[in-house]
Amino acid sequence: MKVKRALVSVYDKSGLEDFCHLLKKEGVEIYATSGTKKYLEEHGIEVKNAEKYTGFSQLLGGRVKTLSTSIHAAILAQGEEREKMEKSDTPPLDMVICNFYPYDFGIEGMDIGGPAMTRAAAKNWKHVVIISHPSQYGRVKEYVAKGFDEEIRRQLAMEALQRTSYYDAMILKKYGMEFPELLCLPYVKRKTLRYGENPHQKAAFYVEEGVEHGCIANAVQLQGKEISYNNILDANHAIECIKEFDEPSVVIVKHATPSGIASASNLLEAWKDAYETDVYSPFGGVVALNREVDGEVAEEMSRIFLEVIAAPSFSREAREIFARKKNLRLLEIRGLGEERRKHGIEVRSVDGGLLVQERDVKEINPEEWKVVSEKKPSPEDIKSMVFAVKCVRHIKSNAVVFVKGTKTVAIGGGQTARVDATFIATHKGGEKIKGSIMASDAFFPFRDAVDVAADAGVKAIVQPGGSIRDEEVIKAANEHGIIMVFTGQRCFLH
Repeated sequence: MKVKRALVSVYDKSGLEDFCHLLKKEGVEIYATSGTKKYLEEHGIEVKNAEKYTGFSQLLGGRVKTLSTSIHAAILAQGEEREKMEKSDTPPLDMVICNFYPYDFGIEGMDIGGPAMTRAAAKNWKHVVIISHPSQYGRVKEYVAKGFDEEIRRQLAMEALQRTSYYDAMILKKYGMEFPELLCLPYVKRKTLRYGENPHQKAAFYVEEGVEHGCIANAVQLQGKEISYNNILDANHAIECIKEFDEPSVVIVKHATPSGIASASNLLEAWKDAYETDVYSPFGGVVALNREVDGEVAEEMSRIFLEVIAAPSFSREAREIFARKKNLRLLEIRGLGEERRKHGIEVRSVDGGLLVQERDVKEINPEEWKVVSEKKPSPEDIKSMVFAVKCVRHIKSNAVVFVKGTKTVAIGGGQTARVDATFIATHKGGEKIKGSIMASDAFFPFRDAVDVAADAGVKAIVQPGGSIRDEEVIKAANEHGIIMVFTGQRCFLH
């Protein structure tokens, strides 16, 4: 299909003059609305006024320019209708080039005529080519001379409908409706990934437009292999966990669960403490840090194989050290040291639907806690308990962590029974468990996990409480001389 007539009405004029020069070269008759017409004429491109179709100049201060039955008839005409219109004053259109006012203007300023024309052209894709974004000019210019085949016309129509839907979704998002009756999620594809969780699964990474600093969506990859689906999941988990902490901190993640977390007076000490939690799991892991990585820290981290390192910045010396490992992915997350976890929604897919919930960013406030044991915690114990609770809510449930000061010494998670998670953690932690503080993401249904922790030498336990067997669990703590504190706040991570 060769294009004879095109209607142009755009807000974003990037690349427009070059594409319209190409149309004119191929003998395409161009009609344009007032602002676009003025722009093209200033760039030496002769165009006709779209008023030929509408029969009127702009109405209501320019808010009505293309809402015309003649324009829509010229776009929607098919078969014999098009042949008859060829002889009229308003011949059929073969191409519509249109993009919209910014959605930042909200409902009051949203584009009406543009989306209407775009949808009409998409509906009649067999007869009309719809160009809905400047990024498409380069891709379609080869068709201007040779003609637009059915496949490219269908493809452009689908992209146009995606853009009208996205436009509406962004306007709805601006008004922040909580759990609306109809859910419209506006995301832009950042990149097609090599594959998903496994090589036989296709995958892509979509991001929110205009998202703030300090998250995986705004990561800048400085070196390394192309980032993978699993890398993104793990890096996001590490980044969100590290936002819990103000001090220099390190989070090591393997298979979507932390293997070590630590805060210290400096990043090198934090790295060593996090790594020593479990020296086996970090192999092939993902690490997030909330301070600039310097050469000394980079040298220590380079001693083991890592997949991804995310930090707010890397010193020149650190970049040189990491460059020795050409496959290592370095992610610069600007603002990571200042960002805290934000309110928002989480979306998970299930077969045939989506689950949507608020993010778990509830403040951890020890003033709301209740000491239920005979032994009482010291201020230092409470500080460690706060650190432990911040950690445990990032471990897959059932989850327990054991900490000393502000470093983990053992982690157990993702088990079907809390006692199993406790056994795994104490088994891996060994002698390091003695004198530690244990945090649980949910209540203890039985006293068995308390007994296992006590046998390993735990000093104190912080947990939500709320079990029908709380008295039995408290009794076990008192028998073992363990401090027990109830937070009243469950933090499952399924």
